Amino acid sequence: MFELASRLLAKKFLFRIIFGGTAFSFYKDSEFADANLNLDEWERVIEKFYKKYKGIYAWHQRLIKTATTTKTLTIPTGRSWKFEMLKNKRGELEWPITTIKNYVVQGLEADLMMLTRVSLFNRVKHDPEILLINSVHDSILVDCPDSKVEFVCETIAAVFRDVPANFQRLWKVPFNLPYRGEVCVGKDWKDMKEVENLVWEA
Repeated sequence: MFELASRLLAKKFLFRIIFGGTAFSFYKDSEFADANLNLDEWERVIEKFYKKYKGIYAWHQRLIKTATTTKTLTIPTGRSWKFEMLKNKRGELEWPITTIKNYVVQGLEADLMMLTRVSLFNRVKHDPEILLINSVHDSILVDCPDSKVEFVCETIAAVFRDVPANFQRLWKVPFNLPYRGEVCVGKDWKDMKEVENLVWEA
């Protein structure tokens, strides 16, 4: 895919470019060393990506235009950012394009996870044996006795399935994004296995 060496590398590329990755960032990142591409080749990879996924390109361009003309970006949840031109290493003023692309994705993800954590906490707070330990990006880590694993797994799946409806109820905005997830179980975070029949997609 796009001249990349493996499916895993392509998945990392897709994730990174949606969050605002640039040719220079791919070129300098050791995670992408296996691609063995120079800076110009990375530029061509990104050009091919945007040519195929015109919707993402158009969305990125809208973000840039809005941020550079109004100096503000606001997402449907009300989270907002101010932008100014900044000096680069050469002392030239330029807009922080990567940040402009990145903040809206990171911000919406943060709001979705906040909504999910609160909903999950409200459903398990009556039980002192069920502990919400941590959340990292789009994952929530829960600790509980073996006897309650099934209940916790089903509750987590239900909470995530409810996100689109809760999003619309809370922020009065239709939730029109693909939303998929799964529940995994293990004795520790390193050794987790996916629970069958608890995959959802909205």
